[in-house]
Amino acid sequence: MTSVSFLSVEELLEWLRTQDIQTLLVELTERIEADFLRWDSFDKTPRVANHSQFGVIELMPTQDEITYGFKYVNGHPINTKLGKQTVTAFGVLSDVESGYPRFLSEMTYLTALRTAATSAMVAKHLARKDSKHMAMIGAGAQAEFQALAFAAVVGIESFAVTDTDPAAVEKFILNMQPYGFEIVSCLDANSATAGADVITTCTADKRNAIVLEDADVAPGMHINAIGGDCPGKTELELDILNGATVFVEYEPQTRIEGEIQAVDDDFPVTEFHQVLKGQAPGRISDSQITLFDSVGFAIEDFSVLAFIEERVFDTQHVVGLDLVAEPAEAKDLFANIARKGNSNG
Repeated sequence: MTSVSFLSVEELLEWLRTQDIQTLLVELTERIEADFLRWDSFDKTPRVANHSQFGVIELMPTQDEITYGFKYVNGHPINTKLGKQTVTAFGVLSDVESGYPRFLSEMTYLTALRTAATSAMVAKHLARKDSKHMAMIGAGAQAEFQALAFAAVVGIESFAVTDTDPAAVEKFILNMQPYGFEIVSCLDANSATAGADVITTCTADKRNAIVLEDADVAPGMHINAIGGDCPGKTELELDILNGATVFVEYEPQTRIEGEIQAVDDDFPVTEFHQVLKGQAPGRISDSQITLFDSVGFAIEDFSVLAFIEERVFDTQHVVGLDLVAEPAEAKDLFANIARKGNSNG
């Protein structure tokens, strides 16, 4: 019997509790960067999205020459009012040679980890090297992961946080207390961004909103825009894009879902893997405004799935699932049904 390794939510959490999360985020950042450096070895396509009045359900596939991976993920902002998560996900890795799945994992927590690691990876290369202070617009489920990744990878030491829900800011401050960061709660984006080196925007409403205005952006800032991630959902005033150098993951997907859905198709952007490979410039001056228009891409999910598969392989956290049908005779699938209880009476 071919057994598919399965990592449940509870077992992933048990494993994560044994880890130093900041060290884990540094290591995951390195893994994602390594995969971005071999960008051309992956098949790439914009994610397959099915939209409804309630939200969106998406499939995010990619593969290299050995492994195929995909993530199932939803985005339902209304869920928070129902006591449910806005985003839930699971993912699969399969062997390209046989097509057989080999690893199935929850990906709600893994998505939060990979999003934070990707954001920090990009900021490490695009933010000013002296960046120490980050403004956070939105203190929802992603906030703590972003803060820990930026502290560990970029060197951020203090945070100014604002959210339309004061309880979210209180939650963030409580969760971050053990880490000793300086955290200031702010009433609005204007006060939060004053003096910031980096700005992270991450709000949940599925609409063309302006949570960050051009007046809030100063020369030299790096903007980590991760909340605009589907058609009809943006966070930035248009003038910000016109005044910044914009970097994306996979341009065909970001044109559909990112902040740049609001501009013409010839608006210039740079795919970030080109910066890593020395094919395009990143930050070229301390006064430049850099903008990472991040929507999340399948290679990042592939990276975190492969990373976790390696870490939990052959541990008590993984169980085997009987998921692949294997009849005694490959051409005789029906026999296994007919063999039991087949009687003429």
